[in-house]
Amino acid sequence: MSDATHDRYAVIGNPVGHSRSPAIHAAFAEQTGQSMTYKALSAPLDGFRDVVSSFFQTGGKGLNITVPFKLEAWQMAERRTERAELAGAVNTLWRSDDGCLWGDTTDGIGMVTDIASNHNITITGKRVLVLGAGGAVRGVLQPLLEQNPSSVVVANRTLSKAETLADLFRAIGPITASGLETLDGIFDLVINGTSASLQGDLPPIPEGIISPDSRVYDMMYGAEKTAFMQWAESRGVALAVDGLGMLVEQAAESFAIWRDVRPETGPVIRQVRTAMVAA
Repeated sequence: MSDATHDRYAVIGNPVGHSRSPAIHAAFAEQTGQSMTYKALSAPLDGFRDVVSSFFQTGGKGLNITVPFKLEAWQMAERRTERAELAGAVNTLWRSDDGCLWGDTTDGIGMVTDIASNHNITITGKRVLVLGAGGAVRGVLQPLLEQNPSSVVVANRTLSKAETLADLFRAIGPITASGLETLDGIFDLVINGTSASLQGDLPPIPEGIISPDSRVYDMMYGAEKTAFMQWAESRGVALAVDGLGMLVEQAAESFAIWRDVRPETGPVIRQVRTAMVAA
């Protein structure tokens, strides 16, 4: 069947050939019986708006946005959800019935769902540390704070960046900023929002911030355990997990926005993990 008989969706990025989103959404569509296609579209660094406009003008239904275009997608959206407004980034675009271009971000709810539902990690009432203060961290702070942790500390090499985020989200919940070396006390949940572990590096953090009872979550993922997960396990942490489930859960949230049906994520997470390890 040609694409013309299906609703069309895509992910836009640069580069985008490595994206797992087409396989994830194909699995969702098959599972839920949706008539749709989903492809990866590469946009020139200076041509994002043209690609988006062309996609919707030719009947496209919805887009996911990945690096480096999430800020530009935020700027392009004519209306934004509250969580997208606060995140300062958009990873999901669609046109409403009145033709308005809407933007949302599903990264944060994807991470929280993965942590709480897939890994049974409690956030409510817990002391949470988030490492990093870039766009990835900004995108997850609102859903994290809405889980009512006892406290959230955002720690970053450049303290002023962490302080900016703490100021931005202070109205939602108990959030403070810290430098990395000055962190104090043991945290129940440590979330790595830096990309350091992909290069085999670790943020310069004190040894004493975790105990065997701590839980560790790395927003990055790979075929092997990340450097951050290995560091945590070597210090006796019983549960250290990567962010592959976050990738699938944020995709499920986008899928639900577009198709008004929520797919089962567990089988798809296992499918993507198997394909990644086999590659």
